[in-house]
Amino acid sequence: MRTLKQIIASIPTSDGAGVKLRRSLGSRQGAHLDPFLMLDEFYSDDPKDYLAGFPSHPHRGFETVTYMLDGHMRHEDHLGNRGDLKPGDVQWMTAARGIIHSEMPQQTDGRMRGFQLWINLPAAQKMQPARYRDIPAREIPVVELAGGARMKVIAGSVDAGTGLVTGPVNSVHTALSTDPLYLDIHLPAHAHISVPVTDGHHAFIYLYEGQARVGSAADARDLPTRSAGVLSDRGSVRIQAADAEARLLLLAARPINEPVVQYGPFVMNTRQEIEQAVEDFRSGRFAA
Repeated sequence: MRTLKQIIASIPTSDGAGVKLRRSLGSRQGAHLDPFLMLDEFYSDDPKDYLAGFPSHPHRGFETVTYMLDGHMRHEDHLGNRGDLKPGDVQWMTAARGIIHSEMPQQTDGRMRGFQLWINLPAAQKMQPARYRDIPAREIPVVELAGGARMKVIAGSVDAGTGLVTGPVNSVHTALSTDPLYLDIHLPAHAHISVPVTDGHHAFIYLYEGQARVGSAADARDLPTRSAGVLSDRGSVRIQAADAEARLLLLAARPINEPVVQYGPFVMNTRQEIEQAVEDFRSGRFAA
């Protein structure tokens, strides 16, 4: 079984035009796990915390994954794509060479809740054409497990004792570079689950509700709520809920093992490439 090596607590921050959120991975220098660059959780019942949204902004050199739990989020980009993410929907966007887009809430009251994950791309794929896919909730398989546990398979394949289940994400760029696994797991009180993860792939858990212990019975550690738990790199992942239901994300991917130079929404391999990205954006050649 994999062990819990490091805990990265999420911290309150804001992004876009003032959207309040909590950031775990990416919250400080070095707080990332190759190829994962950042994980944000946005969660509020107060419209003032999210109505300003994320007006038009650029990305280059990585992928963004937006997963909605509650609320509606409209997105548009310079390529003419537009859509409306609803509860349970996912957008998997490969920014690659460059994309300019916006993400704006489509409600004036009620809860807005979800996650945005940034996944790096290897140097050979950073300047590929941008593309994205909207995935409706109905296309994401849900596995019902013993004891009332449930697992949504957003990306990758997993066998939790019921046969192999594969998520809807099939980006060629993603599959060739990082082979990601993205699961949303719900555990009733005191229930446990063991999930196989490819040896050598980096993995972490983000516990967004409840209490849970990670690891085998002999070396299990508590993972605080709304924290990312970085795991060792071999074996399956065992998670057990405590006295209340636990809800968590389990993410894993093949590391890229390349230099990472980041300047805001640009993630490249060298400072020169970052400077070129800034110049391309300023001159209007960014996403041409």
